[in-house]
Amino acid sequence: MHRRHFLAGTGTIALAFSLPGIARAQGGAGAQLNAVMDRVFTGDMRLNPSAMTSLGIDTGENAWARHHLGEFGRAGIVAEEAHAKQMLAAIRAIPTEGLDEAQKVHHAVVTDMLEKRLWGAPYGMGSVYSPYVLSHMGGSYSAVPSFMDTKHPVESEDDAVAYLQRLVQFGEGLDDETALQREQAARGYLAPAWSLDIAIAQIRAMAQAPTAESRLVNSLAERAQAAGIAGDWAARAAAIVDGSIKPALLRQAAMLEELKPTAAEGDGVWRVPNSEELYRLELANSTTTDLTAEEIHQIGLRQVAELSAELETMLAEVGLTTGTVGERLAQFNSRPEQLYPNTPEGRAAMIADLNASNDAMQAKLPQAFATLPTQPIEIRAVPAEIQDGAPLGYYESPTLDGSRPGIYYINLKHTEDWPKYTLPALTYHEAVPGHHLQGSLVQQAGETPMLLKNYYISSYGEGWALYAEQLASELDGYEGMEKAGALQSWLFRAARLVVDTGLHHKKWSVEEGTQYFVDTVGFTRTRSEAEVRRYCIWPGQACSYKIGQNKWVELRAKAEAELGERFDIRQFHEIVKEGVMPLSVLEARVDRWIAAQKA
Repeated sequence: MHRRHFLAGTGTIALAFSLPGIARAQGGAGAQLNAVMDRVFTGDMRLNPSAMTSLGIDTGENAWARHHLGEFGRAGIVAEEAHAKQMLAAIRAIPTEGLDEAQKVHHAVVTDMLEKRLWGAPYGMGSVYSPYVLSHMGGSYSAVPSFMDTKHPVESEDDAVAYLQRLVQFGEGLDDETALQREQAARGYLAPAWSLDIAIAQIRAMAQAPTAESRLVNSLAERAQAAGIAGDWAARAAAIVDGSIKPALLRQAAMLEELKPTAAEGDGVWRVPNSEELYRLELANSTTTDLTAEEIHQIGLRQVAELSAELETMLAEVGLTTGTVGERLAQFNSRPEQLYPNTPEGRAAMIADLNASNDAMQAKLPQAFATLPTQPIEIRAVPAEIQDGAPLGYYESPTLDGSRPGIYYINLKHTEDWPKYTLPALTYHEAVPGHHLQGSLVQQAGETPMLLKNYYISSYGEGWALYAEQLASELDGYEGMEKAGALQSWLFRAARLVVDTGLHHKKWSVEEGTQYFVDTVGFTRTRSEAEVRRYCIWPGQACSYKIGQNKWVELRAKAEAELGERFDIRQFHEIVKEGVMPLSVLEARVDRWIAAQKA
């Protein structure tokens, strides 16, 4: 079945959708709110059944979802917009006067969520997160193979058949996505030519690689064999890859090659239509504030200066006293004792050390948290076939039941990008007490609606993860120059404020942004350029980290100052269990928490 037909039939599928529920308050505005949140969630899942697999709820009455990927083209955007408009009207109709404390937060969060889903509609976009359908940072060509390998289960013959059905839909979806990119390019929304070059190379590499070596083929074959599922699954998958997916990949690469000469000059979002308004929305979406680009740029410059001064002192203690802070960091980064060999053995040693660091921090968590996550986590290298376009480090959530662990990925194409003293801060950011702890606590909180267990706000989540790096220092998580690694991490995020707004507001080039990172943060030129290129594709997102950290630090300091000896950090961190929220909502929530503690 083609996804267009599947989407058209969601009214029938609605009868077969089972929502993993919790006890609900009966009657009144609270019950209305719960009902609307459930409707938003079930509608989201019908439109994006692959998300049900990611959450581990594609079982029982929801087993149909495992056989579908969802829509990649214009039809999906149209359906999502219609759903958002309908649900926004429903949520706005609920009076807030009858809601309790938690429900008022939920009402504010869901209203904000649905409003932002519609911000991209005037520009033909499903969201304002990125103005580009395809780029070196992604598209279905990178997302679907990773999803099929790491999230689609292969435990039964039905799972294996569902895998094949999803492969067929992947081939169809590539063509839908190609048509969508062509349509958006006609509106002026096409990634910079250098980004298209990288994407073309990655897509063609997938299309031209021997099918027998394809991850799409081998993932199914190996897991089917391990599960004792009889049949030649490799041959069946290979037939789809050769007959459908590879031709669609080549058509997509050819389309990008054809359109590349029409890509506007420049690197920032200023190069596309409606750029000023788009960047305002992108900053508001990522930071959940109304800070202007210029205000964010100035915050970045101030914090770069403050953090650089702290690092100067630490670097002097290891004999580095000349040159800029960035130059001195670069010198320290290149010391042999700080580097893992750029070999399979060196990469394996790094992964082992990351696991040891995570385990050590796990043991310290009771000092700062009243509730601890039980969800498992694994640390993996980014798959080699997508490492050119992938971020340097990122996290993927576990299933709700923990049957698939959370995964902290690190890009190991160049081990010199990861001096040893910088790694603890990264691990605390991605694992515990960062993303894995925060996301797991939300997933495991019994009173959190399903919609909000599956929701992410960058300024909240990335701000928390950066705050977690700072919290780790209080938990004695750093030894020696590892604290300088944390300071460099915060300096890096402050520099992001400068570079992101430099690219998109002040019309910097990739080269200017790269040089700023090299001079200021001390990253390798390779790593610096990869970072800057990412910001070109995801305008504003890089600003969410430091703006979010600033707010978490500010709110905790406020609570400590107002409560004095009554402040309990373990109870303050219980707020995390209530789920993500815009920073303005978080501030109001902390104010009410302070008042409750005083009472």
